[in-house]
Amino acid sequence: MPMTLAQDPLTDARAQLAAYLKLFPGERDDLLQLQAQFEANDVDLLLRSNMRGHITTSGIVFDDVAGKVLMIHHRGLDRWLQPGGHHEGSDPLDRSAAREVIEETGITDLLRHTWPSAADAPFDIETHFIPANPGKAEGEHWHHDFIYLFAADSSASLSPQWAEVAGVQWMTLQAFESLPIGRFGRIAGKLKALV
Repeated sequence: MPMTLAQDPLTDARAQLAAYLKLFPGERDDLLQLQAQFEANDVDLLLRSNMRGHITTSGIVFDDVAGKVLMIHHRGLDRWLQPGGHHEGSDPLDRSAAREVIEETGITDLLRHTWPSAADAPFDIETHFIPANPGKAEGEHWHHDFIYLFAADSSASLSPQWAEVAGVQWMTLQAFESLPIGRFGRIAGKLKALV
């Protein structure tokens, strides 16, 4: 499942961003904040405490036979999202995403999807603004989400982490695409190109 890169996660992230932008050059302007942090040699990009912005990881789990995507209903944000979270430790980014998917959904038979460029780049990268959260003593900042594509059988049993999620559901690709978050339309287009 994980990429086998012999480098630290930050160097890995920089290389994956470059590979991603070669695949999807039209998304370059959407990732200017992340590119600026790399250009400024922001060595704290993986630290949650970096209030300029930091890298998160998540996973799109796709059953391409059934045409379904596994989603969680985020308890704190009260909306449907792909499972994911903050990068922890020194794991490769794709392993961090897999861990978050497994923790939040309880799915056990998770495989890294073998889409054509899976070995070099995430399936999607998305930068989004996070407002200040005084309850967590966090100022406003950016999340740079490295999104990896995983494969699983939608009939597999799930055991959600109820402390963080209010629900978990396999959605049809059409339902996923219609969610009111812009990146899901872009990701759905990429998924449709695989089937």
